[in-house]
Amino acid sequence: EENGHQNKRLKSDADEEDAEDQNKKLPKRKIVLLMAYSGKGYHGMQRNVGSSQFKTIEDDLVSALVQSGCIPENHGEDMKKMSFQRCARTDKGVSAAGQIVSLKVRLIDDILEKINNHLPSHIRILGLKRVTGGFNSKNKCDARTYSYMLPTFAFAHKDHDVQEELYRLDRETLERVNKLLACYKGTHNFHNFTSQKGPRDPSAKRYIMEMYCGEPFVRENVEFAVIKVKGQSFMMHQIRKMIGLVIAIVKGYAAESIMERSWGEEKVDVPKAPGLGLVLEKVHFEKYNRRFGNDGLHEPLEWTEEEEKIAVFKEQYIYPTIINTEREEKSMANWLNTLPIHDFNSSAVEMQTNNKNSKKSSDLEGSDGCGDDSD
Repeated sequence: EENGHQNKRLKSDADEEDAEDQNKKLPKRKIVLLMAYSGKGYHGMQRNVGSSQFKTIEDDLVSALVQSGCIPENHGEDMKKMSFQRCARTDKGVSAAGQIVSLKVRLIDDILEKINNHLPSHIRILGLKRVTGGFNSKNKCDARTYSYMLPTFAFAHKDHDVQEELYRLDRETLERVNKLLACYKGTHNFHNFTSQKGPRDPSAKRYIMEMYCGEPFVRENVEFAVIKVKGQSFMMHQIRKMIGLVIAIVKGYAAESIMERSWGEEKVDVPKAPGLGLVLEKVHFEKYNRRFGNDGLHEPLEWTEEEEKIAVFKEQYIYPTIINTEREEKSMANWLNTLPIHDFNSSAVEMQTNNKNSKKSSDLEGSDGCGDDSD
């Protein structure tokens, strides 16, 4: 009996080795993977090689690619060997419904199923397409669409005493929110909406195609709304600060004129909304699709067939995580309590003068008054 077990084990080991040998013979091909993930508990998308204490989405993805036999183990250690590139580097806690990564893999049988078998259920590969050999998902991307899901009590005026579960957004306030969000459209200098960019840094100029807040809806007795923003590309914390500033204006902490001021050269104190509600919805490849999408060899990078799977994933993993975390940790409610600390009226010169007189205000000014930029 023992021999029987041993023979079975030897046979399964031999089968695995045979499969690995077969995999090694497969040519490597450039592909893109359509990914969805819930970012809670992760330090963002991008892998930090040599820093295992901060787990990232790519740590789990690379491990699954190696275990499924798509890439050799040494490619997992040095991601350049598989020409790996992610389309967007999502920050700590941020989720994605339509992230795209490009890489070279061995096209094994049942590849998606095998990769997913080695991934946790809150990370899924929902689609795969062959692309041109020189394709790079970051450089070829024309635009990115993000959504931000937030409880609507965030827009309640500071002078009104509101009960969070009973608050409902009225039509007039929603229209004002959308009027302010529309001001972001076009090209502006967003140096005040990120860290480490000066007012004359050309890369601080960004182009926003659309930004609006959709109709509110109720989940678990709390009313939520989703803000959508589509832009060419975004800097670290830019979207969270764009939304944070609109909330500060609607709540009555800041004047509308602060938006125009924030695009000028002076330093403006812009608050950063919590990361919890931010989701990378979709990445756009219009130029690539026009050139290669109908060349007879490659498919256009559109995911209409996967839309249902994306919607199901959001309902199962992304929305419940945002709603439950908000209810348990009250990240939006706690952040709203920090808004009175911000100085929305001072110019940089006034702030420097105040700093000389008060150590307290120097603590605020030190990191542009917006909290820790390390996340």
